Formats: sequence, C-alpha cells, structure tokens
Amino acid sequence: MSIRERRISREAQGSASPAKRLSARLRTTLLAYLALTKPRVIELLLVTTIPAMLLAHRGTVDPLLILNTLFGGMLAAAGANTLNCVADADIDKVMKRTALRPLARAAVPTRHALVFGLVLTIGSFAWLWWTTNLLSGVLAVATIAFYVFVYTLLLKRRTSQNVVWGGAAGCMPVMIGWSAVTGTIQWPALVMFGIIFFWTPPHTWALAMRYKDDYKAAGVPMLPVVATERQVTKQILIYTWLTVLTTLGLGLATGWLYAAVALLAGAWFLTMAHQLYAGVKRGEPVKPLRLFLQSNNYLAVVFCALAVDSALALPKLFG
Repeated sequence: MSIRERRISREAQGSASPAKRLSARLRTTLLAYLALTKPRVIELLLVTTIPAMLLAHRGTVDPLLILNTLFGGMLAAAGANTLNCVADADIDKVMKRTALRPLARAAVPTRHALVFGLVLTIGSFAWLWWTTNLLSGVLAVATIAFYVFVYTLLLKRRTSQNVVWGGAAGCMPVMIGWSAVTGTIQWPALVMFGIIFFWTPPHTWALAMRYKDDYKAAGVPMLPVVATERQVTKQILIYTWLTVLTTLGLGLATGWLYAAVALLAGAWFLTMAHQLYAGVKRGEPVKPLRLFLQSNNYLAVVFCALAVDSALALPKLFG
C-alpha cells in the first residue's frame, strides 16, 4: 500500500462512524489470527487426508467421519502453524518473504498468539478423540509437538537437513486419516507417509533456492544456503526419484487408475527435476520456483487419483 493510499485509508477511518471503525478493527484482527494459521498450508495437508481415509476402507467411508476428521485435522494444522509463527517471530521479521506475517508486524500480541495456538491444539485433540478415536487425537498432538519442538526449535536453525526430518510432521495427516477409519496404523498408511516424506525436501529446497538470501540473513542453514546449486539440485533429483518410486509402491494397495496416474505424473515430476539439475550443470539461470509450484500440483494429482480410485473401489492390480 502506498503512502497516499494509507493516508486516504486513515482519513476514511477517521470519518467513519464508531460502529464502522469497530467493525474494521475486528475484521483486521480476525484476518490477522487467520493468517497465523497459514490457510494455504492447511489446504495441502487436508488434500492428503481424504484419500487416505478412502483407501483405508475402499468406497464405504462415512461422510460424517470424513468431515469430523478434516475439522480436527484443520484445528491441529492451525495450532501447529500458529505455534510455529510464535517460535519463528524473530526470523520472520528479518525475511522479506515472511515480514508481513502477523507477529512480524506486531498485528497480534505474542502472548495472545501463543494462547490461540494452544487452544487450537487442545481443541484438535478433544475433537478427534470425541468424533473419531483416541489414536487419532494422540497422533494430532504428537504431530504438533514434533513440528514445534523438534523441527522449529531444534532442527530448523541447526542443520541443513532440517526439512528432511522436520518434514515428517507434514506426513502425519495421512496417518491421522487412516487411524480415524481403522483405529490402527497399517502398511499403506506408512507408504503414504513415505510419499510425503520424500516429496517435502525437493518441494521445500526449490523454494529455499529462490529465497536463500532471506534464509541466510535470518541465520537459517537451509541446504541452498550452505551448499552449491549443483549439490542442491542433485539432492532434489534424488528425493524426487524416491518420491516417485514410493508412489508406485502404493500401487500394491490400489487399482489401475491410481497406478496409471502415479506413473504418468511421476514421469512428469522427474522430468522437471532432471531439467533443473541439467540446467545447473550447464550453467544456465536457475528457475527453481517452477519446480516448487508444480510439485504442489504433482502431489495433488497423485492423491486425487488415489481418492477417485478408492472411492470407486476399482479392482486392485495385486490381490
């Protein structure tokens, strides 16, 4: 917003009635609290939950159970993201990409954000325990604790492998979804966990390549900060191969539709990763954001295919 726009906005607020000013402040506050939860991140996490539930009991999952699990998962993800913002408030102020987050610009008091995150965490556990089962509630709390204490406070600022191990938190929605349906954890849930686990490093490192100066200024040793572009893109390529191979492994529990989509989408994802690596080897300008953005599409396509395949209960390829 320009200086002129800010002046006009202040003048408009000054001439507004007390009720309108109160409404505007309330709206601004609510949007700030919403921003703490990182809604776009939540969307991606929930996309993986539904397919896991459908695969757990092919074609016969209760819609109410899905809604309850999604709501509980949403609360858990919102709580984890809010607490992450509290822990990372100091570096968010330094990084251009995160400088507009609520705590970085003091739009929300830190203590209020902490309480908000804890309430969301407790709420997610209570909701999942009440509407699904105790295992799902425990997994949600364990995920939040791992994300905040292990990734954010322990790994993120100490090792370039932070997103490799810290990314395990982002894999948990499939485990929660599976356990909500079955009350257990079985091998297909572990394979889905592996898909997201291996997908997270190339996805995150591609973004970090674009914003490595930000991370360097904040003192966060992301791999692109401490390694050469060739080393980073080689690691991206390795983890992309692991991701694709793991998606194909899940074909043992699915029908032909998922297997076909996983194969085609995997070839596409690998092509992008190989192009990025080859371009760096040739000394061409790096464009990592393309891989970052398309990796989101890749994961969405694979899990949507899994959802359709499971909902239709298509014949399994094996057994």
